[in-house]
Amino acid sequence: MKTYVAKTEDLVHRWYIVDAEGATLGRLASRVAQVIRGKHRPDFSPHMDMGDHVIIVNAEKVYVSGDKREQKTYTRYSGYQSGLTTRKLGDMLADKPEEVLTHAVKGMLPKNRLGRKLIRKLRVYRGSGHPHVGQMPETLEI
Repeated sequence: MKTYVAKTEDLVHRWYIVDAEGATLGRLASRVAQVIRGKHRPDFSPHMDMGDHVIIVNAEKVYVSGDKREQKTYTRYSGYQSGLTTRKLGDMLADKPEEVLTHAVKGMLPKNRLGRKLIRKLRVYRGSGHPHVGQMPETLEI
């Protein structure tokens, strides 16, 4: 038997739309990372960009269980002395819910050139509208 190797010119990247309203943050992020990586395809190759584009709407309505809104923190460091900034998940969801979902999905992608290329296939929006109507996205159930 011969091993099938997918060619980049044969790939068709599809567009999916996900409604984050009521979805658990981690479960949503892991499913989206799987689709962006291309692991849902039968011809998956780990070294290639096989994934599809994902649009997430209603990012501010994502569900987190327990006391995570008060206890989970996001840390940034500017590079300067005393430049460490920490913010709670509840504050981030109120101000920038797009960054919360992007951070969660990015942590589940490879930490290399391919991962940096794949994260560009994710689009996250606060409300229910998005500007990608021309791509005719299909609904992805989580």
